[in-house]
Amino acid sequence: MKAGVSIADGKTRFTVRSPRAEALTLCLFEGHAEQRVPMARDGDNWTVEIKADLRGTRYGYRASGQWNPSTGPWFDPAKLLVDPRAVELDKCFTYDPTLSAYGVDTAAIVPKAIVTTPEEVPTAPPLFRHGGLIYELNVRGFTMLHPQVPEAIRGTVAALAHPAIIKHLRSLHVSAVELMPLVAWIDERHLPPLGLSNAWGYNPVAMMALDPRLCPGGVAELRDAVAALRAEGIGVILDIVLNHSGESDVLGPVISLRGLDDAAYAKAPDGSLINDTGCGNTLDFGNPAVRELALDTLRHFISHCGVDGFRFDLAPIMARSPAFAPEAPIFAEIAADPLLADRILIAEPWDIGPGGYQLGTFPPNWLEWNDRFRDDVRRFWKREAGLGLLATRMAGSSDIFGKACRSVNFLAAHDGFTLADSLAYEQRHNWANGEQNRDGHGENFSWNNGIEGDTDNPDVLTARAACARALLGTLFVSTGTIMLTAGDEFGRSQRGNNNAYAQDNAITWIDWESRDLALEAFVCELSAWRYSVISALQHFPEDGMWQILKCTKMHLDDTSMHASDWESPLTPGFRWKNGTYGFTVQRDPPQAGPA
Repeated sequence: MKAGVSIADGKTRFTVRSPRAEALTLCLFEGHAEQRVPMARDGDNWTVEIKADLRGTRYGYRASGQWNPSTGPWFDPAKLLVDPRAVELDKCFTYDPTLSAYGVDTAAIVPKAIVTTPEEVPTAPPLFRHGGLIYELNVRGFTMLHPQVPEAIRGTVAALAHPAIIKHLRSLHVSAVELMPLVAWIDERHLPPLGLSNAWGYNPVAMMALDPRLCPGGVAELRDAVAALRAEGIGVILDIVLNHSGESDVLGPVISLRGLDDAAYAKAPDGSLINDTGCGNTLDFGNPAVRELALDTLRHFISHCGVDGFRFDLAPIMARSPAFAPEAPIFAEIAADPLLADRILIAEPWDIGPGGYQLGTFPPNWLEWNDRFRDDVRRFWKREAGLGLLATRMAGSSDIFGKACRSVNFLAAHDGFTLADSLAYEQRHNWANGEQNRDGHGENFSWNNGIEGDTDNPDVLTARAACARALLGTLFVSTGTIMLTAGDEFGRSQRGNNNAYAQDNAITWIDWESRDLALEAFVCELSAWRYSVISALQHFPEDGMWQILKCTKMHLDDTSMHASDWESPLTPGFRWKNGTYGFTVQRDPPQAGPA
């Protein structure tokens, strides 16, 4: 019998996986009153049927058995445990030290799952087309300060359906929005003492349950927002975290999987937790139960919310057991699933474990975030890389992907400098994160154009504006799918913070009132051009000619580029063109865009 909650014939059945528990108890809540109902073992699961339709009822579980945190298991009947398959919660997670303390009851602070049977939506093909523009956004940061969005829905998924938001997305010809995590998360334990909170959501607990802060209307709110966006031709991709849980390391909280089935976590031979994620634990995709939970999570968001697909955070974890394997079973299981096989699948192709950098090794139907594009394009415009490397990235990174381009090209993402900050800061400025400026990437291939940070110097501002346009022009004419992080089209800054995960404040909230409207108009023009030739940008054409610039005024030589031209720092630039489209790159002054 499959784990989860089902309702049929006026009866509600609860089933939860916990192979090593000695006893399981269903806890039903009405107000502050808790009713405890013993469950019966059924193989690796525990189950109980209640002769009533319990839609809307709040519930959780308690598990009894051995307590041995150094190697697992973590059974403590004092801990209220959230159903790993919950789809709605009555409140958000709040970190508290008692969540880790044996024998301390946590029912008062742990969210309760809500019994619900979400409405299924008709399955429609993804709207997103390869070669299109993906727009990465944090729902809260994107909408909190938008002057046209009603205050009541600012910071929530419902705001994405507002006409002002949709108008902006359409002006950019966005093919799909990529929503940073919406699933219920918990703060890392070092943040509350610093007066900080997790603003990004990459620390989930219940993989299917939407966070009430972002989605107070639950599944219906996300479903309605997806429908509104799809009606305007905009797909929805969910950034999803299946690589670890917010239960953290050996000192972390006991709130869900850890208290039910500690075997879900990857272990070293000595029984200690493997930490290939950098988040304290790693879900073990060699365990069929973990893969089943992951697959059911994906199916849930397709069948009940209608999303186009998923971006997988630290995707190599899904192919580890414990080493990465390109033929890992999860890939075949997704490909064979009728709901999942045609979805948009995007890998963040690295983790911090051994052999964790796997750019170019995911299945042929997967797209991959290409950090080589970001770094090499920045290096070129910083005058640290040559024309040949730039052309390789613009032509689809065939050195990585071969002829079938699967690259997601980007200049900046949620982690790292914003585009504007990459041109205004040489060093990270992460003091607000409370880690003495040690966190975040140290090497960003950024440059400040003469002055670090904010300035009124007109020469510096002119240089930054030209570089921003050259970088954006490079992105929009490049072969492959492209991604723009929300606000980079109009100069959003995070004040030099390149790891703003704990800044749920003005550092990450987009300031719509002070955006650079000239830059925004420039990007809209680029995007309109790209949209008009989108089919030609899916794979780099074999026909066409590379031509050399013989001066710095975009004047072309009639001859083709030679090997020496590609490597020479004296080559002013190049143009590529065929019968469909073309693009030009000029070193000085910096300029790139359609020919």
